[in-house]
Amino acid sequence: MALGLFRVCLVVVTAIINHPLLFPRENATVPENEEEIIRKMQAHQEKLQLEQLRLEEEVARLAAEKEALERVAEEGQQQNESRTAWDMWSTLCMILFLVIEVWRQDHQDAPSPECPGGDEDELPSLEGAPLRGLTLPNKGTLDHFYERCIRGATADAARTREFVEGFVDDLLEALRSLCNRDTDMEVEDFIGVDSMYENWQVDRPLLCDLFVPFMPPEPYHFHAELCCSRHPVPLDRQGYGQIKVVRADEDPLGCICDKTKLGEDMLCLLHGKKSLARPGSEVETLLCARGAPYLDTMQVMKWFQTALTRAWHRIAHKYEFDLAFGQLDSPGSLKIRFRSGKFMPFNLIPVIQCDDSDLYFVSHLPREPSGDAPASSTDWLLSFAVYERQFLRMTSKALPEGACHLSCLQIASFLLSKQSRLTGPSGLSNYHLKTALLHLLVSRRPADWEAGQLDARLHELLRFLEKSLLEKKLHHFFIGNRKVPNAMGLPEAVRRAEPLNLFRPFVLQRSLYRKTVDSFYEMLKNAPVLISEYSLHIPSDHASLPPKAVVL
Repeated sequence: MALGLFRVCLVVVTAIINHPLLFPRENATVPENEEEIIRKMQAHQEKLQLEQLRLEEEVARLAAEKEALERVAEEGQQQNESRTAWDMWSTLCMILFLVIEVWRQDHQDAPSPECPGGDEDELPSLEGAPLRGLTLPNKGTLDHFYERCIRGATADAARTREFVEGFVDDLLEALRSLCNRDTDMEVEDFIGVDSMYENWQVDRPLLCDLFVPFMPPEPYHFHAELCCSRHPVPLDRQGYGQIKVVRADEDPLGCICDKTKLGEDMLCLLHGKKSLARPGSEVETLLCARGAPYLDTMQVMKWFQTALTRAWHRIAHKYEFDLAFGQLDSPGSLKIRFRSGKFMPFNLIPVIQCDDSDLYFVSHLPREPSGDAPASSTDWLLSFAVYERQFLRMTSKALPEGACHLSCLQIASFLLSKQSRLTGPSGLSNYHLKTALLHLLVSRRPADWEAGQLDARLHELLRFLEKSLLEKKLHHFFIGNRKVPNAMGLPEAVRRAEPLNLFRPFVLQRSLYRKTVDSFYEMLKNAPVLISEYSLHIPSDHASLPPKAVVL
C-alpha cells in the first residue's frame, strides 16, 4: 500500500514540474492561436486523469491482493487450528471408544455379581456365591445318591481292568512276535491312564484308556521338540509338539533295511514298499510327513491299525469273541464283542515318550482336552495323563481318610454325562472337570476335603466351573503353573511356558460358547431332580457286567 502511494505522488510531482505554465521556457514562442493552446491543455489534462485512474485501479488491485493474502493466511491458520483440534478430538474419541469396548468386553465376560471373579488365591471368597439360585441337595441326599448310584456303577471297574489288561498283554505280545527287532518299531508295555485308573469313572460302559509307547529301531531315535519351549508360541500350537526322526550317527541317508533282508510279509516301518522294491529311487517314508523328517500322526494311525489287525489275526483262534475297531478316526479305539451281544470298549493309544519324563506325545485322543484341532499332521498333542494320575495319588496321601475329592468329580461327571444325553455334547468335557478339581486341590487345605464336606466341595467345584465359563478362561493345570510341586518332576520348559487356556475355543467360537453355557446352566437346573430320581431308582444302564468273560 505504501509503495502504491509513493508511485502516485511521484507521478503528480513530475507532472507539476513539467507543466509549461509554471515553468515556461525562456525561448518559447507564444502561440498565436489561444484556442489551440487551450485544446492542447485539455488533452494533456485528460491524459493525466486517465493516468490517475489507472494508478488508482492499480493501487486498489494491490490492496485487494494484499487483503486476499491476509485472508488466506488467516483461513490457513484457522484450518490448522481446526485440524489440530479435530485430530485431538479424534484421538480422544478413539481412546474413549477403546475404553468403552474394553469395559464392555470385561462386563460381558466377567462373572455375574452372584459369582464374583478372582484368581485361584481368591477361591475361598466364592463360598457364599449361589449358582443362579441353585440349591443342591443336602449332604444326606448326596451320600445316599453316591452309595446307591455311583459306587454301584463302578463296582466292576477292577474286574474290567484285569480282563482288558490280560487281553492287551496277549495282543501286544503277538504284535512283537510279528516284528523284526532289527527293522521294525519296538512296542513297549502299556500304561493305564485317565478315569479308570484314577478311580473316578462313572460312565457306562466302563472304558480303559491305555498308552502304548513305541520306539524306532537302531540306529534311529526320536527327538522331541516342544512348542511351549519356543517364544512366542502360536495360539494354535499351544499344547503341541513335533517329533523328529534322526539317526544316532546323524547320517540322514541310508537305512538299516538296506542292510538286512526282510521277510516276504515284513516291511520296514520307516520306508514304503516302493522304496524297497526299487532300490536307488527316492525314499518314500511310511511314518514321516512327505519331504520332512517329522512323524506324521495320520501315518502312525495307519501303521498302528495295520499292526493291531495282524496281531489279532494271529491270536483270534484263542478267544470266543470278536475284536473290531470302534472309531475310524481313533487308531486304537477297539471293541470286544461277545457272543451274548454285549461289548467291552477300550482304547489303545500309540504314544511317544518325551525324553526321560512322564510327558507323552499322543497321535490322537478320543476326547482331546484342548478342543482345538492340530495345525498340521506333524503336530502331536502333549498328554499329562501320567502326571495327573501321579498327582492325584500323591495328593490322596495327604488328604483325610475317605476324602470327598473323587466323589465330587464323580458326581459332576455323572451330571455332565446325563445332560449330554439330553441336549447333546457341548464344549464342556470330563477333562475340564478334572482340571477344575486339580486347581481346587492346590488351593484348599487338606482338612477341607473331609467326607462331611462333600456338599460344600461339590458346590464349590460347580461355582469354579461357572466362573471359568463366564471368564472364558480355564488354565491347564501343569503348563505354566508354578503351584505344581517340584516333586512331580515336570520338564523345565513346561514349567516356564505361558499358561494354556483350555477355554480358548470359546473365545473364537461364539455359538459353541453359547451352547456350552446354556447346557451348563440347564445341567445345574436339572441336578436336584436327577440326584433325587437316581437316588430312588437305579437305571438299567447301570446294571453290572457279566461275572466274567470267557477266555480260552
